[in-house]
Amino acid sequence: MPENLNLLRAFWGFFFIFWTAFNTTLVDVVGSEQQIPLSVVKLWASAFGGEIKSIAAKYSGSQLLQKKYKEYEKDVAIEEIDGLQLVKKLAKNMEEMFHKKSEAVRRLVEAAEDAYLKHEFDADLQYEYFNAVLINERDEEGNYLELGKEFILVPNDHFNNLPVNISLSDVQVPTNMYNKDPAIVNGVYWSESLNKVFVDNFDRDPSLIWQYFGSAKGFFRQYPGIKWEPDENGVIAFDCRNRKWYIQAATSPKDVVILVDVSGSMKGLRLTIAKQTVSSILDTLGDDDFFNIIAYNEELHYVEPCLNGTLVQADRANKEHFREHLDKLFAKGIGMLDIALNEAFNMLNEFNHTGQGSICSQAIMLITDGAVDTYDTIFAKYNWPDRKVRIFTYLIGREAAFADNLKWMACANKGFFTQISTLADVQENVMEYLHVLSRPKVIDQEHDVVWTEAYIDSTVSVHDKLADDQGLVLMTTVAMPVFSKQNETRSKGILLGVVGTDVPVKELLKTIPKYKLGIHGYAFAITNNGYILTHPELRPLYEEGKKRRKPNYSSVDLSEVEWEDRDDVLRNAMVNRKTGKFSMEVKKTVDKGKRVLVMTNDYYYTDIKGTPFSLGVALSRGHGKYFFRGNVTVEEGLHDLEHPDVSLADEWSYCNTDLHPEHRQMSQLEAIKRYLTGKEPLLQCDKELIQEVLFDAVVSAPIEAYWTSLALNKSENSDKGVEVAFLGTRTGLSRINLFVGPEQLTNQDFLTAEDKENIFNADHFPLWYRRAAEQIPGSFVYSIPFSTETANKSNVVTASTAIQLLDDRKSPVVAAPYEFLTFSFGLCASLDGRCAISCDDETINCYLIDNNGFILVSEDYRQTGYFFGEVEGAVMNKLLTMGSFKRITLYDYQAMCRTNKESSDSAHSLLDPYNAFFAAVKWIMTELVLFLVEFNLCSWWHSDLTAKAQRLKQTLEPCDTEYPAFVSERTIKETMGNIACDDCFKSFVIQQIPSSNLFMVVVDNECFCDSVPPITMAPIEIRSLLNYLVHNESLKCERLKSQKIRRRPESCHGFHPEENARECGGVSGLSAKPPLLLSLLLTIFSR
Repeated sequence: MPENLNLLRAFWGFFFIFWTAFNTTLVDVVGSEQQIPLSVVKLWASAFGGEIKSIAAKYSGSQLLQKKYKEYEKDVAIEEIDGLQLVKKLAKNMEEMFHKKSEAVRRLVEAAEDAYLKHEFDADLQYEYFNAVLINERDEEGNYLELGKEFILVPNDHFNNLPVNISLSDVQVPTNMYNKDPAIVNGVYWSESLNKVFVDNFDRDPSLIWQYFGSAKGFFRQYPGIKWEPDENGVIAFDCRNRKWYIQAATSPKDVVILVDVSGSMKGLRLTIAKQTVSSILDTLGDDDFFNIIAYNEELHYVEPCLNGTLVQADRANKEHFREHLDKLFAKGIGMLDIALNEAFNMLNEFNHTGQGSICSQAIMLITDGAVDTYDTIFAKYNWPDRKVRIFTYLIGREAAFADNLKWMACANKGFFTQISTLADVQENVMEYLHVLSRPKVIDQEHDVVWTEAYIDSTVSVHDKLADDQGLVLMTTVAMPVFSKQNETRSKGILLGVVGTDVPVKELLKTIPKYKLGIHGYAFAITNNGYILTHPELRPLYEEGKKRRKPNYSSVDLSEVEWEDRDDVLRNAMVNRKTGKFSMEVKKTVDKGKRVLVMTNDYYYTDIKGTPFSLGVALSRGHGKYFFRGNVTVEEGLHDLEHPDVSLADEWSYCNTDLHPEHRQMSQLEAIKRYLTGKEPLLQCDKELIQEVLFDAVVSAPIEAYWTSLALNKSENSDKGVEVAFLGTRTGLSRINLFVGPEQLTNQDFLTAEDKENIFNADHFPLWYRRAAEQIPGSFVYSIPFSTETANKSNVVTASTAIQLLDDRKSPVVAAPYEFLTFSFGLCASLDGRCAISCDDETINCYLIDNNGFILVSEDYRQTGYFFGEVEGAVMNKLLTMGSFKRITLYDYQAMCRTNKESSDSAHSLLDPYNAFFAAVKWIMTELVLFLVEFNLCSWWHSDLTAKAQRLKQTLEPCDTEYPAFVSERTIKETMGNIACDDCFKSFVIQQIPSSNLFMVVVDNECFCDSVPPITMAPIEIRSLLNYLVHNESLKCERLKSQKIRRRPESCHGFHPEENARECGGVSGLSAKPPLLLSLLLTIFSR
């Protein structure tokens, strides 16, 4: 056979548990010298390896499978994968799926606008609607509560088995709003017409989940209808208008400068309300917006001094940075608003000319307790006559002495005026500016489709419960604005609300044929800001048992997971919606980050039209470049699919069972059978994948009889620990054979949904499959499951092996592992009938470690699963020095680190509606006696809200970490050495065990190297740079100012000449200085 032919590796596996202890007699061994004889350890390793391999080969049936695949070799075709064509096809599939969702939303928009057009407002309208909180609630006499009529709820598996009503929607009203307010009742009444469209959309596309209409009045209509439960305080704080999907659909990107008055008159609760107002404004800003905050009295005080004269992106990190600095503001001096306005206008103008920022809407937010002038000369200089910068004014406090000036400023600059008297008023009043910014879009009648970044929305009680096996559902939302089409109100630009529907990320994964991406291949998508929409390395949750969301989970940048691309070549190309290819060497971690695979990936990417997303596909060189194609008849395949030991990957989409309700209860295996037999002609299936499933079923079918024979004769052999054997194929097909009852399995979770890393799922192939792919053909990979708790340490070892087929290309076919109980060392070197050297001797320690340095076997059972460097630091250090093992540095930019922070109850008080109300009452009482005492009484009175109870509290916060992984050097099979310790020399021998990834290590136990610290894999927070930045202000500033390449949204509606600017906060007229009144009126209302 030609020498240049490589091995086509067909991976398979089996799973069993056994225990073995054996003695090996060795002759002609060196006597009782201090050095550990290499020849002895080599014989031990050979005998040990032969024993475990013989058992593995017996129960694997590898020779049988090798023979079977050889028989079908003539029917096998190997195809090279065209990565660019593949990614374009996948992008087209996603585009079609996204289009279906957006069309459903468009139908809702049309229905809502038509319904509103036909409706006449009735202030006395009485209408009994289904209130989501009150439905099915009864009073003490057993009667249904008002707005709480009977509402039939039935568990539905499509909605995670939650009780829903798929015939009707219901309505949620925030606790702080009156649910019978005329505006809400009228809105609920005309929006009832959406019920028919909700149901029709679901009939057209049964894969849809939640559909909804968020009203500008505050109510939230949701389909299917579901009961909402208040929190422990009886409160539902959810307000649809402050959700990202609502804000993105309602407004265009914006540049905002926030001016905060910190003059002496703002002391006390007024400053507290002002800070909360700023925080609420920040909540309304998204990743497409830019901002800065300036506090002013007689001087200007940038909240972040190093950002003087510029704006920064409103990403989560920047917003949180500014929030922390808000606490440092204090009130004193005299307010000089003219200085602040000049600075804000200059900053917006200069920033706009740089070409950075939103290049769309611009606004100045003024938060103050009054203004002594209208500052018309400033507005005339910078903003008139176009009025491209809107002025929004927030009057803090009850006094109205200077209200007219603030109203005038807002109305003269196409903005809005509002007064905030208490903390409870903040949220509602801040939201008003969004509806003003939406006016140009409404007048243009541009129904822009918006897509959010990936997020987990647990504010809605429904989404709290809508969880898959990994936790809460990660999703994106498609949304569109709803406008008033009444001609008489056109210039007012009335936004009625926003409609939307959620698209779980797992729906995107269903469009991706995992079998074509190879063992290590994967698909991923990012937003126009470079944030991950889906990627197998995205980890949005932490604390595995509690499934808590990481604070920054929705803004993880592609560069934080594909961190080897230091120049962001891949990221920037995708952000710029280019189509192309990029290659680099990568270090992919597996097994909970404990192990690393080094490979070269080819990345192919393109844009998903009609969305802000770009799609990428990563194919690993070797396995990922070729596709294995077999050929058998449907009759043959169907026969072998009927075997009871066959199962398919639950998360792979062989057939689309979501399209028709009658198919949703089908398993994928059942769907394939019914599709092939013609019993379900409406099923849509992947014909190519099914053909390969049939091939794998036929080729692997004989293994069932082989395993059955072993089971029947099991009592006659000595392998009493064997429990289960199995195999898995590249098409997600598995075969499993139990040798004991299910309740007797030592590892109950293995190959179950709870063991996500060891089963086929939408993101990746099983761990044992991936590790087998990188092992030398014909050998076995052994490992043990990791556990952080000693009590849960497993004595089960998992092993994987590979089958070989001859070809000049590599294309994985099958892979699988097996498990066995850890064995004891019964090894000795015999001399004259006695053991001269034995692993039982106290003078030596024997270990069995894998190619990543983890201990599988030790005389001290408690060391099982530990990294060898933690137990024998000096020896591991020497192995690294000698090159037997190498250290690989890895980075985790999604880590969570424990940190001590000063905590304060005041922050929680601001957000608690009851504390906010109590604070407002106390403030009013203080105001009543202001004429008797100095103003600082107010500060004393509410000091319990603003004074921080300083104490240290340990919390988990996002951080970046660096940690090592270790890999053995394959070319070094054996070595020995001596380590100079404090007063002795420590000798050791390491020998590879044939046909495995294991090494036997024998270490001298009489010499202690306590001065050499252990080598651990513990992550280290990357603090050196951060600490340096703290002491180097210029570098710190550069880091804050720097931003990665992003792509602006294509649509912008920042200005419209027909906009009616008189709707600016309920002002019927303007109070201006008489000499200028006529000219100003002409200026204001002429545009």
